[in-house]
Amino acid sequence: MKSLLFQLPSAQNGIEMVPTKTFDVTFTAVAFTANLLKTLSALAVLLLFFSLTCVPASAQLAATPPMGWNSWNHFGANVSDSDVRAAADALVATGLRDSGYIYVNVDDGWQGKRTESGELMPNERFPDMKSLADYVHARGLKLGLYSSPGPLSCAGNEGSMGHEDIDARTFAQWGVDYLKYDICSYRKILERDAHRNPEIAQRMMFAVFERMHLALQATGRPIVYSVSQHGLSLGWAWASQVGANLWRTGDDIHDNYISVTEIGFAQGGLSKFAGPSHWNDPDMLEIGNGGLTSDEGRTQMSLWSLLAAPLLAGNDVSKMDSDSLAILNNREVLCIDQDPAGHQGDRLWTEGPLEIWARYLTGGAIAVGLFNRNQGYIDMPLDLRLLGLTSVVKVRDVWKHKDLPPFQGSKTFLVAPHGVVLLVLHR
Repeated sequence: MKSLLFQLPSAQNGIEMVPTKTFDVTFTAVAFTANLLKTLSALAVLLLFFSLTCVPASAQLAATPPMGWNSWNHFGANVSDSDVRAAADALVATGLRDSGYIYVNVDDGWQGKRTESGELMPNERFPDMKSLADYVHARGLKLGLYSSPGPLSCAGNEGSMGHEDIDARTFAQWGVDYLKYDICSYRKILERDAHRNPEIAQRMMFAVFERMHLALQATGRPIVYSVSQHGLSLGWAWASQVGANLWRTGDDIHDNYISVTEIGFAQGGLSKFAGPSHWNDPDMLEIGNGGLTSDEGRTQMSLWSLLAAPLLAGNDVSKMDSDSLAILNNREVLCIDQDPAGHQGDRLWTEGPLEIWARYLTGGAIAVGLFNRNQGYIDMPLDLRLLGLTSVVKVRDVWKHKDLPPFQGSKTFLVAPHGVVLLVLHR
């Protein structure tokens, strides 16, 4: 008797595993057919799973761009324990957790005062941070917190300056899995001490962000490290050297199409700095906050996925309309973002308000986004020669969930105002 063992990875950013299920195959004349059918059924389930998640299991921290939720865009500095618990429950109930949205990140606004020994305590809206972490973990999710290398956070709360070691230990003891470290009040220190010298400013930022990385590392707990220096001093060129898993490439995003596109389309040329465990971060998603139309939401989701960007929902996921959920939870789009090769896409072609971006995926497929920044419908041409393709390609429209007729050479696609056509090409 032999057993075939299939271990199904969970959809939680390709890190954790679900319990192993063993399918026994008894090779006897009587049982062969029944057990073969059982095995084929198990394989079908396995293949379906991979078709939905696309991400193989990995123990590497942030092996693919982190996915989850962040409190700032919707709740600002008034976020509470109950808001975070509601978000965690909603990620499970909506299926977003099972699609990979596993980080529940509490941004600025949780901090209280320090004890006489220097330990940072949460404020009255967060009565027990360890209990909150346990609640989040019990739902198969991970907890993120926020701090600053300066004396104060952006909202005027306690920062970590001079308390890096004790704060890192506190975060680890609470069970924190992700830290966003926001430059905030340290900018004033840069202005005072760098004397407008870019080299001095970069050395200062390098040192202060590395200090927290070393403190986190000393705890022994795996904690994703997100550096939020708002793109200052060309952080993409050095942030990975201070231990960052992701770093901001620009200023804060806002809930409107102009902000989303100014930030998103400014990512051209940064692809060489990204890869597994170190990602360019154009900031959070604004889908579901009310300032974007559906087409504009699909534009952000498409561009961020082509950029291999972290996907952190910034809306109230506990009160989300069906259209926003469909945009956030399109698993074909998520498969582009989470492609395990980790190659960030880049601009391929531009003409006035029209842009084409492309990203090379595992197995030779190519994701292509045709973006219309105009306010009217546009027929946009896609010339395969731009991609070095001369033969016939198979085409998948990932927003329509539809295979299109194969084509060779050039083809025109109708793109909505402020919209996108997102394709996956197979040779």
